[in-house]
Amino acid sequence: MKKAIKFSLVFRDMWQSAGKYVPTVDQLTRVAPAIIEMGCFARVETNGGGFEQVNLLFGENPNKAVREWTKPFHEAGIQTHMLDRALNGLRMSPVPDDVRRLFYKVKKAQGTDIARTFCGLNDVRNIAPSIQYAKEAGMISQCSLCITHSPVHTVEYYTKMAYELIELGADEICIKDMAGIGRPHTLGRIVANIKEKYPEIPVQYHSHAGPGFNVASILEVCEAGCDYVDVGMEPLSWGTGHADLLTVQAMLKDAGFQVPEINMEAYMKVRALIQEFMDDFLGLYISPKNRLMNSLLIGPGLPGGMMGSLMADLEKNLETINKNNIKNNRPLMSQDQLLIKLFNEVAYVWPRVGYPPLVTPFSQYVKNLALMNVMQMEKGKARWSMIADDIWDMILGKAGRLPGPLAPEIVEKAKAEGRKFFEGNPQDNYPDSLDKYRKLMNEKQWEVGEDEEELFEYAMHPAQYEAYRSGKAKVEFKADVAKRKAEKANAGKPQVAAAPAAPAGPVTLTMPTTPQVMTVDVNGQAYRVTVAFGDTAGAAPVAPATPAATPAAAPVAPAAAPAAGEGKEVLSPLEGKFYMIKNASDTPVKVGDEVKEGDVLCYVEAMKTYNAVRAEFSGKITAICFHSGDAVSEDDVLMTIQ
Repeated sequence: MKKAIKFSLVFRDMWQSAGKYVPTVDQLTRVAPAIIEMGCFARVETNGGGFEQVNLLFGENPNKAVREWTKPFHEAGIQTHMLDRALNGLRMSPVPDDVRRLFYKVKKAQGTDIARTFCGLNDVRNIAPSIQYAKEAGMISQCSLCITHSPVHTVEYYTKMAYELIELGADEICIKDMAGIGRPHTLGRIVANIKEKYPEIPVQYHSHAGPGFNVASILEVCEAGCDYVDVGMEPLSWGTGHADLLTVQAMLKDAGFQVPEINMEAYMKVRALIQEFMDDFLGLYISPKNRLMNSLLIGPGLPGGMMGSLMADLEKNLETINKNNIKNNRPLMSQDQLLIKLFNEVAYVWPRVGYPPLVTPFSQYVKNLALMNVMQMEKGKARWSMIADDIWDMILGKAGRLPGPLAPEIVEKAKAEGRKFFEGNPQDNYPDSLDKYRKLMNEKQWEVGEDEEELFEYAMHPAQYEAYRSGKAKVEFKADVAKRKAEKANAGKPQVAAAPAAPAGPVTLTMPTTPQVMTVDVNGQAYRVTVAFGDTAGAAPVAPATPAATPAAAPVAPAAAPAAGEGKEVLSPLEGKFYMIKNASDTPVKVGDEVKEGDVLCYVEAMKTYNAVRAEFSGKITAICFHSGDAVSEDDVLMTIQ
């Protein structure tokens, strides 16, 4: 009989590889007992990555969610683990050092046992502090090798990286095959090399199913000495997700490994609950195509976790492209055509930006850059004409050392724009910030929370946390769910054109205590409504509104381009969410400010990156047409400048 192989259920990643959201805390605590009852899991992935942003988008407190979700597993003796992005913590952008240190203390106090740390560039300098902070907090430090397939990502490259991490104090190594494109034989050699030198170090294998390699890879790494295997389960296995528990258990048992038995009655309970959650609302954000295996993914190497949200977002991108096609009397593009164009452009972009491993956030950066290139070229503009600030930070070395060289065309573009390359330690670019957030919380009369967990959450996700605290996030989430349910209910029904009707009177909305801009449907006609609370100075409403001390509906005006002041219009370059600033320490521009050509005016957050909108001309801001967090469409007027 061969060695024992233990299983970990990657419950968080199952959902985020399928679509946009994970279950609510009430749903999570309902399913936990049945997962435990299955009797086959040594570990469960409970949080990390985008988990906490999702809680905030729901209008839920993520700290409460983590504490309640991890508790039953602890009581059952099952270890919990989370995904940690090293320099980026739990978000897409770098995190100050003092916030990183607090991160591990908070998560350990909340009940998370293992920090699975990865750097999207495989830069060991970014991972080293996480090893120290995790161990100081009493957590197990599991460090990841982000697997991809390129001329620079060899067996020797990964073996050397694993040795360096273990020598820095890593307790375990994770083979993080985030796109499932690791070749089985190569992965087996990497694991064998680690076990030969460090037989006592546990190795865990994580892979997505998409291109079809991962079942063979699981067998290879287990033969080479792997200790833990991440698995998914129906109805969220395969496709952009993970190999199914039942398949993996049967395969390894046949190969002579010791594997745990599965309580199938409990398995069916969990399966039914997952389907129930999907039927409730989560399935509204899951593309049916995400259940499919796709060997086309071998080429671009995009990760399963990103493909889940990509397919959900692609509909909006396609709509933007086709609006332009209609405007220019060109044929409409299909989603499959856009996907092929995107895959081809990723293959073009990836080597030219230095072969960053295609994992969060750099998979999104490469994909976003490729998608922006496709969208700009479809409009007749030049490739590389729109590069987000976060992507520039990756290119310039501010986020870490790229594995490969940059193409001359990228270097020349950086020089032409006066951008400087960075060779130092990436953490040095991001000064401590906890004192700043403590001060802000004190001013807002917000408690820092048990174990300073609310302080941590605010410092980690400032914009999302403010939207959660104001109630804006919950309002927008509920509105979006209602809209999607209505669209689903009406799908396939004959559409009868109705004449636009004048609004019968003011529309009353129950809203949080911040100004809100919403689009309301009245008898089939869309109207844009501003609901204001108190003083709205500093931001021009989309439609005229009467400030009120308590929630009150504003007068209703037909949906159109937002009301603007005199001067030239600043248009949104893409669809997304409007933000005046990216960080709480930034100072937003306001009406009356003088700006120069090239100054950053605001941001449009789309596809998990903040895209700076810069002034194309100098002058005075005469109007700001949206509030932070508002949804904007491409070509919406964001501001006017005279």
